[in-house]
Amino acid sequence: MKALFLTEIGKTEVREINKPSPKAGEVLLEVGYVGFCGGDLNGFKGLFPLQEYPNILGHEVGATIVEIGTEVPDHLELGTRVTLYPYLSCGTCIACRKGRPNACKTNKTMGVRRPGAMTRYVTAPWEDVFPSQKLSLRELALAEPLTVGFHAASRGKVGSEDRVAVMGCGIVGLGAVASAVNRGAEVIAIDLDDSKLEIAKKIGVAYTINPTKENLHDRLQEITQGDGPDVIIEAVGSPVTYRSAVEEVAFLGRVVCIGYAKAPVEFNTSLFVQKEIEILGSRNCVGKADFPEVIQYLESGKFPVDEVISKTISIEEGPKTMEEWAKNPQGIIKIMLNLEDQ
Repeated sequence: MKALFLTEIGKTEVREINKPSPKAGEVLLEVGYVGFCGGDLNGFKGLFPLQEYPNILGHEVGATIVEIGTEVPDHLELGTRVTLYPYLSCGTCIACRKGRPNACKTNKTMGVRRPGAMTRYVTAPWEDVFPSQKLSLRELALAEPLTVGFHAASRGKVGSEDRVAVMGCGIVGLGAVASAVNRGAEVIAIDLDDSKLEIAKKIGVAYTINPTKENLHDRLQEITQGDGPDVIIEAVGSPVTYRSAVEEVAFLGRVVCIGYAKAPVEFNTSLFVQKEIEILGSRNCVGKADFPEVIQYLESGKFPVDEVISKTISIEEGPKTMEEWAKNPQGIIKIMLNLEDQ
């Protein structure tokens, strides 16, 4: 069967691999759709320090259970549509011992530090699959990136009394937007791309800001009556947005960081103290908490699925698509790989 490999920096290719078989406690998944992650693009560009080469790409999965190994509970049946928790934790580091495996010191994400899902069949531990009777395989492939944004809102303890600004409206940022709106917060979406801000409006934000068209500080001050947002979620990974988050957040506010900054960031650290702010990292998601919440949200029909899928391709189009995406990433939210015809 075919698989899309990231072979080295700047190069992907389709290779033939063997079909796997499920072991005890595993299910065999027939993969229908896989989303391309921003991390895949950074790995292609050589900007993601955790990326290992060569590797099969893909960890945003919509699939169907087609074979069941021994020691799998009866509630998982043949033909069940599922999405997949793609992280593998060690179970022994301090994060794992404290019940936070999403921050495992040696976490191995599919497509990054172990083989991914951009192929027709993959096996997975039964505990790592999350079913939905209502969602299509394409919709299920959106669940994982949304869980990362949902987890960030959870880290920020977003509540209905909060004004929340989300910096960056890629798919993860839109997940944070969706979670904050779902929690009843007043949400401000910030991005340089008006088309992404239009999608944020459909999710339910109260305000949008394009900093190339209006002054970010002045607009935030106007919206918040001079206080600044209670929570700012940074989902860009830029030194500029990292600094802005600290500068613009309210006194006693919370800054949640998702994005990997590609360069060192200099802060005016006196703001940390003067404002008595909380700065929180947010990594991956907590499977048993975030996946059911996201699936329930997607099943509600509130998320504009069609608008966020920028392009759908076949596996043969993968290498060319990666090259084009690297040259011109503007306007791309989510590229989907369709494997149903393979």
